Amino acid sequence: QVQLVESGGGLVQPGGSLRLSCAASGFTFSLYHMRWYRQAPGKERELVAQIFNTGTSIIAVDSVKGRFTISRDNAKSTVYLQMNSLKPEDTAVYYCSGNRLSTTHWGQGTQVTVSS
Repeated sequence: QVQLVESGGGLVQPGGSLRLSCAASGFTFSLYHMRWYRQAPGKERELVAQIFNTGTSIIAVDSVKGRFTISRDNAKSTVYLQMNSLKPEDTAVYYCSGNRLSTTHWGQGTQVTVSS
């Protein structure tokens, strides 16, 4: 059974940090490109960051460059999103996904709220 389980979300004050984790099972994690998306209330889901199966990563949103870092641990079948200097506009549900060829798996999402 394929599963992607996100964790690490929560309420944090502006300027704080969170590390999201996404634990994968049921597929060969090391072959998959992994992504973090987010969806804020009333907005479309947007790609935040991607890490390829080779380990090369990109940050897709200009507003988080220099603050967010994506990484993966193939031995643990887990992808991470380190989020620093958080801002209220980072508030969203964060989703991870795994993609290979025409197959995409999704997690259920984890809420991140940045507020004082």
